[in-house]
Amino acid sequence: MPVDAPFINVDINVIALRMSTAQMNAPDEPTFQTTLLVRDACLCLHVQRAARALARRFDVAFKPAGITSGQFSLLMSLNRPAPPNLGSLAALLAMDRTTLTANLKPLERRGLVEAAADPADRRARLLRLTPAGRAVLAEVVPIWKRLHAAMESELSDADNLRAELHRLSHSDVGGGPAG
Repeated sequence: MPVDAPFINVDINVIALRMSTAQMNAPDEPTFQTTLLVRDACLCLHVQRAARALARRFDVAFKPAGITSGQFSLLMSLNRPAPPNLGSLAALLAMDRTTLTANLKPLERRGLVEAAADPADRRARLLRLTPAGRAVLAEVVPIWKRLHAAMESELSDADNLRAELHRLSHSDVGGGPAG
């Protein structure tokens, strides 16, 4: 050791204790058994898979009208007597405002939705269906009714599933609005 190097006193017992504590608390390596458990039991995975399968079926059904299942949900959420603001619509759809804005843009470009300043708060935007947006909904609601009824008939208890999904969607622990 060079003469001008600082001397550092290190207690080797503390280092050994810290290392063994860290090793004891290290996460287990996921095994293939864990992979199978997640595949078979994970609620999040099953809900995501089911949501994608449902969305694909509706996307196919709505394709002749030129909208997706997500756009249908967005348009339906605007089908109300008073136009909502962006924040309340985002909360209803359990989306962040940035994602909602991105999803609204194609509908605005097609003339199905329009945004206007809120007279009560010029910084806020109110969103409403245009006559063209109402016409698209009029075209796809019968399709939705038929397909929705067919899918419900495939389930043993659609009302219970809806209630359980509602309970889960309103128990968000991440701090954001759960809808």
